[in-house]
Amino acid sequence: MASTEQRARVAVAAVFLTNGAVFANLLPRYPEIKDSLALSNAELGTAVAAFPFGALLAGLTASALVRRFRSSRVASIGMVAVAVGILLAGLAPNAALLAAALFLAGACDAVVDVAQNAHALRVQRRYGRSILNSFHATWSAGAVLGGLMGSAAAGLAIPLPLHLGISAALFVVVALVALRFLLPGPEEADREAAEPIRFRSRAAGRAGLVLLVLGVIASAGALIEDSGASWGAVYLTGLGAAAGLAGLGFVALQAMEFLGRLIGDRVVDRLGQRATARGGAAIVVAGMGLSLAFPSVPLTIVGFGLAGFGVATLIPAAMHAADELPGLPPGMGLTVVSWLLRIGFLVSPPVVGLVADATTLRIGLLIVPLAGLVVLLGAAALPRRP
Repeated sequence: MASTEQRARVAVAAVFLTNGAVFANLLPRYPEIKDSLALSNAELGTAVAAFPFGALLAGLTASALVRRFRSSRVASIGMVAVAVGILLAGLAPNAALLAAALFLAGACDAVVDVAQNAHALRVQRRYGRSILNSFHATWSAGAVLGGLMGSAAAGLAIPLPLHLGISAALFVVVALVALRFLLPGPEEADREAAEPIRFRSRAAGRAGLVLLVLGVIASAGALIEDSGASWGAVYLTGLGAAAGLAGLGFVALQAMEFLGRLIGDRVVDRLGQRATARGGAAIVVAGMGLSLAFPSVPLTIVGFGLAGFGVATLIPAAMHAADELPGLPPGMGLTVVSWLLRIGFLVSPPVVGLVADATTLRIGLLIVPLAGLVVLLGAAALPRRP
């Protein structure tokens, strides 16, 4: 019979999968939404930015909500509200209501994100080794599943309300069933046995600076992920990809991110977070840089895939490091980094959209290799060894 920890690990993975799949169902349908609402690149980017803007405003409430209601409940029940927001986005008749629906979904998603990671770290402490990347791998698997569902629905011309209604109902059931098997007790129950990460900059007064740098790393990772989510389908459509293929840039990014996270725990245990992050950032710079230098549908899909592989461990690394910073209340470091990473999601869509309208979307996507360079510079804040 499975132990409490094993059941909780499966249940947390199910919540991560749900969180990845619900939003990803909408992404391959952005070109259809853009055309049906007659939006420019900048208008679409601004509407899409409502999702991270809602997350930014609501994100700092997550720590208090988790302490008050427990991470298990906040993560599972919060997914219901996320699914409702995504469904409303598919029903929106204009850009303003599209932005409002994405704002709601983003606000709820920020809280769910902190809660599911907080619970994942509880389970990891009980295991006594790195397993956080495996949870994020499951999120990526959910995103791939959702992206494929959305691409198939777009290719078959299934109406948006029907498609997103079925998706919401399916994954909400998964999240609510998972709640039964998550760990009981308060959030601090498993923290005493955990060995804190020993930072080179652990001296008093520097924890805030380390937390800021970790937030920058997470934000850069978010920006790289968002490139495929917000612009992959639009960019590939501009290169001549058919509707059924336009979503494959995002799918490739998430599939390779899933692979990177699947092996990420072993790599981190062997090399440490710092070397792993620097190697991943180099892959992002090289892969996306080459695909933008020589644009074509196949090479662009490969470029997005390499970006996903390179970014795979960045956000989990920043979250883990922040959660183990000494001198902070339980969940505070995780909440702050989760909030800061939303800046990447907030800034990316409108900036890329404005640059694309002024020049080309290809030029706008240069922000991806630039984010990789930021990670190369900031990775010194991560632990050198496991």
